[in-house]
Amino acid sequence: MNPWEIIVPAAVAAAAGYTAYGAVNPRAQIFGASVYHTDAPRKLAITFDDGPNPAITPTLLQLLERYKVPATFFVLGQFVRACPELTREIAVRGHLIANHTDTHPNLFFTGPEETRDELSRCSEAITNVTQSAPRWFRPPYGFRSPWTGQIAQQLGMRSVLWTLIPGDWRPKPADWLIQRMQPVADNAQSKSSTHGDVLCLHDGYYRHLNGDRTHTLKALEYWLPRWRDLGLEFVTMARAADDSAKNYG
Repeated sequence: MNPWEIIVPAAVAAAAGYTAYGAVNPRAQIFGASVYHTDAPRKLAITFDDGPNPAITPTLLQLLERYKVPATFFVLGQFVRACPELTREIAVRGHLIANHTDTHPNLFFTGPEETRDELSRCSEAITNVTQSAPRWFRPPYGFRSPWTGQIAQQLGMRSVLWTLIPGDWRPKPADWLIQRMQPVADNAQSKSSTHGDVLCLHDGYYRHLNGDRTHTLKALEYWLPRWRDLGLEFVTMARAADDSAKNYG
């Protein structure tokens, strides 16, 4: 047998696996540095994707205010332009507004020009409404390409993934989601943990405004007082990464 008949397919498979790992795994740093945890076990960064959402975000803001929780909102540029007052309200209440692209494409399949346009248009929308350019970016679905991280950095943003994504976009009961968020409490009480969680939730639905995320609200109503009683410190990504520049990996 010709050895190249073995070597070439194996090399192709290895390259494909390497690329897939870099594109999908939140801990991978192959396609550029990203923050995916906080720098202390009792620091919890709660993040929300795909908003702002008029049907849910106002109630969510009230809930966060009740428990004195600052959060990070990864917003879509198209919804920022549709809901400028709600976007401004998020910022006024002390939360961090970050970039989640303009229309929520899978960036693994977009070329450099389209990727830059998606990030730039979202940053422009945020800046026009809040008078402050975003410094943080999360790729939709967590998917990256070899140029995603570099483009984000060129636009002045650090990339963010997560330690826990419990799947609140699924039409499941609140009890199901509550159980899926249990690892946050487990990590906070672990004696061997060295980092805290970045929790990825959703206050919107990327396909249209007014998506139903009531189960996310109910799960947070359950967990926020319990996390507070465990002594967790709620932080935005800016605070989560205060000392974590060296902790990307």
